[in-house]
Amino acid sequence: MKKSFLLFLFGIAFTLTGFAQTIVKGSVLDGTTGEPIPDVTITIEETGQTTQTNASGEFSFASNVPLGEQVLKVEKVGYVTKRYPIIVNEGQTVDISGMTLDYDQSDKKDLFVISISDDNLNSEDDGLTDNISGLLQASRDAFLNAAAFDFSATFFRPRGLDNANGKVLINGIEMNKQFNGRPQWGNWGGLNDVQRNQEFSMGMSANDYNFGDLAGTNNIIMRASKYREGGRVSYASANRSYTGRVMASYSSGLLKGGWSYSVLGSRRYGNEGFIDGTLYDANSLFVAVEKQLNENHSLNFTGIYASNRRGRSTAITEEVFNLKGREYNPFWGYQNGEIRNSRIREINEPILMLNHYWDISSKVRLNTNVAYQFGEIANTRIDNNGTRLVVTNGESAYIGGARNPTPEYYQNLPSFFLQDANPTAYDYQQAFLAQRAFVNDGQLDWNNIYGANAIIRANGGNSIYALQSDVIDDTQITFNSILDAELAENIRLNASVNYRTLNSENYARIEDLLGGTGYLDIDAFAEIEDGQVAAGQLENLAQSNVRTPNRIATEGDRYKYNYEIDADVFSAFAQAQFKYNKVDFYVGANVSQTSYQRIGLYENGYFPGEESFGPSEKLDFSNYGIKGGATYKVTGKHLIDVNASYFTKAPSIRNSFGNARQSNETVIGLESEKIQSVDLSYIFRSPIVKARLTGFYSGFEDGTDIGFFFTESSSGFFVQEIQTGIEKRHLGAELGIEAQVTPTIKLKGAASVGQYLYTNNPNVYYTSADLENPLTYGSGKTYLENYHVAGGPERAFQVGFEYRDPDFWNVGVTSNFFSNAYTDVSALKRSDAFNIDTELIPEEEFAQGGNISGSTFNDYNDEVARGLLEQEQFEDYMLVNIIGGKSWRIDDYFVGFFATINNVFNKQYRTGGFEQSRRVDYRSQLEEQNNPNGPVFGNRYFYGNGTTYYLNVYVRF
Repeated sequence: MKKSFLLFLFGIAFTLTGFAQTIVKGSVLDGTTGEPIPDVTITIEETGQTTQTNASGEFSFASNVPLGEQVLKVEKVGYVTKRYPIIVNEGQTVDISGMTLDYDQSDKKDLFVISISDDNLNSEDDGLTDNISGLLQASRDAFLNAAAFDFSATFFRPRGLDNANGKVLINGIEMNKQFNGRPQWGNWGGLNDVQRNQEFSMGMSANDYNFGDLAGTNNIIMRASKYREGGRVSYASANRSYTGRVMASYSSGLLKGGWSYSVLGSRRYGNEGFIDGTLYDANSLFVAVEKQLNENHSLNFTGIYASNRRGRSTAITEEVFNLKGREYNPFWGYQNGEIRNSRIREINEPILMLNHYWDISSKVRLNTNVAYQFGEIANTRIDNNGTRLVVTNGESAYIGGARNPTPEYYQNLPSFFLQDANPTAYDYQQAFLAQRAFVNDGQLDWNNIYGANAIIRANGGNSIYALQSDVIDDTQITFNSILDAELAENIRLNASVNYRTLNSENYARIEDLLGGTGYLDIDAFAEIEDGQVAAGQLENLAQSNVRTPNRIATEGDRYKYNYEIDADVFSAFAQAQFKYNKVDFYVGANVSQTSYQRIGLYENGYFPGEESFGPSEKLDFSNYGIKGGATYKVTGKHLIDVNASYFTKAPSIRNSFGNARQSNETVIGLESEKIQSVDLSYIFRSPIVKARLTGFYSGFEDGTDIGFFFTESSSGFFVQEIQTGIEKRHLGAELGIEAQVTPTIKLKGAASVGQYLYTNNPNVYYTSADLENPLTYGSGKTYLENYHVAGGPERAFQVGFEYRDPDFWNVGVTSNFFSNAYTDVSALKRSDAFNIDTELIPEEEFAQGGNISGSTFNDYNDEVARGLLEQEQFEDYMLVNIIGGKSWRIDDYFVGFFATINNVFNKQYRTGGFEQSRRVDYRSQLEEQNNPNGPVFGNRYFYGNGTTYYLNVYVRF
């Protein structure tokens, strides 16, 4: 099958004759300033031929131009698209200089920034940052626009893909993180005004900069000479993430001497967004300076500093939702009358880049870039395991530790007291008191935390509570060189070489001792979980770093874990694009070499010597990919487009080391992921109607995933769950259509119907500091085949309209319907751990690890089990959004506003969720799911926002 698939890719080649030669040329000017606009896309709609304007705003089609009545489509992101009718006669030159484009006053890009860059940084679960809508904002495709601006609030994923399946570039340099493969949107947040010039290639279609990925490639051009001259000052008010934003920017345009520059500064702020306690504190600075050295060479410097400090929230159970509502966030509480969130995510990672542009000739261009990024991402949380060392008769013991201070901890909720089959009157009384306390308060008690530390301090002890940051401190250098060569009038060659080297320091840091004097750097659970070890060994076992035993950490110190990851990636890419009168096609290929190595800076007590200290095994991955595609022009209005690819992809750093915080262990059976895809589209375009209908398929093999959680199924261990050999199939269709029924009214619609399933039963094993060896259950498989891959609704539909008045005001309404969204299933629950009666297995056998097999529960019932293992599907829902704006010209100034209202009818809905893996065996699930008072460890859910607004007022000059 693989051979036939590869032959199919290489079989996309056609040779056809051209049209009669003639010339169409012209220029495009800014409708307000009269200045030429570079990089405008000009399309002859009859043939789909495209070109772009140069620095002087000029363009030309010199061959293969169709005769007769034609329509030129003129478009650029940030401007309103226009169409110009022309008549082409054989052997003549058509000169349409002076076409104009008007600046798009709707400012719709701000929708992207507040919906994706901000909201995706809000959740405790980093999985929420996997929405790909940010990749799609530069597209003019009707469906992708709906996905970016209306479907994004539901965490809808086009084609079931997350943003690790897409590429984000700035000035041709890839910005995806090597840790998880995803772009870190916060690194360039708050820079709306200088991010309007973008180039998007859909899926695996031809891209001028790199090989691409399934979710597409978006290149943000932040080059000084590409910004139109002028400035902009704006203020925004919202209630979704930040409550206020001020922004000012100015671009010089091309100055005498070949200089140009662009600067921007912005601030976003808020005590909380729609979710309680989610503070927002962000400042962004941008500068770009370019010097045109001569006609052929230009040098550009771009600097970005976008600091972002956010209060986080988390998924909640249905019990908590019913008691506190969707705005509830357990991570905050009042301290001295002010809201303080214990889970703060802070990003400080400046980006510096130097870009050299060389026009070797009129047909060959070489762009060479180097980028340097440094800084840290820190996520805080409360560490409640502080202890003190007590030595009695030569025996060491660690005394202390504190109860989990999280207010929605399961022992604080009514369900905990009503979990027995027949609760007593006392149980009901305790449940009532718990409910009353939670409803009336239910927030983090900072006073209690400080008070507990004060008592211990007065008695000469260490802090039992401390505020910890998990820090990723990266230093990365990227180099690439990108070639664009016109080999013939209808043949283009794109090629690039890329190299990235990363040094990533990872450690825990004491941010605040919360009124205490110091924090003993040991594992407080060592005594509890490993009390059976021989005398004298416990003290070593408990150490975070055996080489500095019983160290007292103070504020600013590293503790718990401390290691580095070195990563190097080299890749090369080549692509040829061919354009003919009836068919355009392309073929491309890439190769890459990836290596990772962990260097332990602490010798962990559980993993002595080289198991945790010093360099790990070096992981190397050699990868390759091929792709091809074609567009067949049935007529000027009807096109057939096909794209296909096969490529391999190295696992991310996150999925390569089983427990990187404590040991050098690498994932057993780790392989590169194999991906194949094909999509087929029918495209219709006329001056009135534009539509695209696409069927798509993507197949994934040898995927890897690692999860971390506490489970009672292994005698109560905190485990790392490692799945390998994951296979998935994404299959579906999408439709986008819009009709300009009058010069002022546009109707639009979009639809996506998909099915995203696991297609095999992956391998799964468990590791833990409490286990001598990796642990498996029964067959060592998790039975996920035919379960849905979680990640937003599989079906989404939209109908809407836009009205744009000639007096520069506009309004639009969309209705959006969503269905077929599912919880993320527990792999442990669907392994043989579900049916093995582990109570019959001694704890010592669990501690040894290896394979756990045993008797099935004596009351096990297959039909009941199927019901307990059924994947939860969320309820369908519909969201209505309104958008509108108005602008005025006052002398040389433009004043306007832009506003949106999302979820107009305040619909309550779930955007995602996951099953907990704490109690997953058959008998426990019977108790959990059949308890009339609700489960103790029920599914956790993310809830969408209620009615939210965004208002932007601006002055442009």
